[in-house]
Amino acid sequence: MTIGSASTSAIPAGLPCWIEVACRDEAVSQQFYTGLFGWQYDVHRDPAAPTGRYWVSSLAGEPTGGLYQAGAQSAPGWTLHVSVPHTASAAEWVEHLGGQVTLGPVAIPDRGSILHAIDAAGAPVVFWEAPHDWRFVTGIPNTFSGADLNAHDGAAADHFYTKLFSYASHQIGDGESVDYAEYLIEHTPVLYRYVMGPEYSRDTPPHWLVYFEVDPARGCDATAGQALMLGGAVVIQPYDTPFGRMAILADPDGAVFAVIDHSRTLDDVGRAEVDDPYDD
Repeated sequence: MTIGSASTSAIPAGLPCWIEVACRDEAVSQQFYTGLFGWQYDVHRDPAAPTGRYWVSSLAGEPTGGLYQAGAQSAPGWTLHVSVPHTASAAEWVEHLGGQVTLGPVAIPDRGSILHAIDAAGAPVVFWEAPHDWRFVTGIPNTFSGADLNAHDGAAADHFYTKLFSYASHQIGDGESVDYAEYLIEHTPVLYRYVMGPEYSRDTPPHWLVYFEVDPARGCDATAGQALMLGGAVVIQPYDTPFGRMAILADPDGAVFAVIDHSRTLDDVGRAEVDDPYDD
């Protein structure tokens, strides 16, 4: 689907509405994501970027995200943007709820207004007051599929986001050995929150992990292999989950992201392997 179009009055508050990656080498990063997802890039002027350039990726003409060169003091990585009706009001609420505003609100010509913040759990996030004709394609292969907030303090994260957006929070782990919650709008999950377990080192900073949907015809394993051939890395090898078969990858600059094949859920793994022993 495409979030935001000329026929919509506004993007509902609390929906992920954009993603962007900070990189060291724009050409290398573009080559990687073009090879992995088939994206094309168009350049736009951005005085705030170190190079003065901001690249918008697209798939079949629909925007899929942004790319820009990271500053000297910034690390490469993916950033999630969440829709708000008013960035000025969001700035007040961020501070009130224990977060910190780091930039903005800043008006961007023809692109609304943005607010950079650190949430109450310590993760960077961007809040975007997008224009009514905003477009961001999701829900098809090689586009954004979802995001996990990986935090150390689940209670702080839940309080911050449920108050900011009136999300309902539903525990889908056992709440103890696996503390994994989904944030819902009108009974529909829109984002997820995970308390980092022993698979993460204790000094791992809170962060959002962005997921991309892969084409079932290619599969998660082949996508991970292709990322390696394109100069990226496999951080966690493909594995099966109730949500689909997934892997955690990194681009040539070390920006970490996840890929998932929703057609290969954990319940279907045995049947799928019997039906097609050569499937990845």
